Amino acid sequence: MGLERRVKVADVALRCVVCGLAALAAALVGTASQTRTFFSLEKKARFTDMRALVFLVGAHAAAAGYSVLQLARCAAMSARGRGGGGGRAAVAWSVFTCDQAVAYALMAATAAALQSSVLGKRGQPQLQWMPICGLYGAFCRRVGEGLASAVAAGLASVLLAAVSAFNLFRLYGGKGSSSTASTAGNGAAATW
Repeated sequence: MGLERRVKVADVALRCVVCGLAALAAALVGTASQTRTFFSLEKKARFTDMRALVFLVGAHAAAAGYSVLQLARCAAMSARGRGGGGGRAAVAWSVFTCDQAVAYALMAATAAALQSSVLGKRGQPQLQWMPICGLYGAFCRRVGEGLASAVAAGLASVLLAAVSAFNLFRLYGGKGSSSTASTAGNGAAATW
């Protein structure tokens, strides 16, 4: 299998992984809730109680949607074949930029949610914040599962950003030619 084919397979596989893991993370965290009764007062823990978890759910849902759109674009490009070379650099630049933005957004959302979750798990005695995972164990376990999926989705998105960078910059690595059109003729993977 040639380099072009391996890059296409890696691109599609990583997009599928990001889509699945990001959707799973958003679903697990977004549906996490637990109700506890304290004396006669009923209190419900939801992901909306922590802004970092709301950011995580939104970022991962958007990343899953973006991945679906990119998979549809990949399928359309594959069905069309190696068609014309016009606009390859523009498409490669836009895919590269969006993949970078998705990777940064997923990593930022995951880091913020992890930091907030550590406070929920351990508390902060100096500020008299008590750990809540002792009270809402099922909620914390569900969020923990979602965070594990979010970490994996973030790492997969970083790998995907590297693949899209490879696709972009190989447009400019021709045989001594600086023309995008002449180097883009090496294969359709640059627009993939």
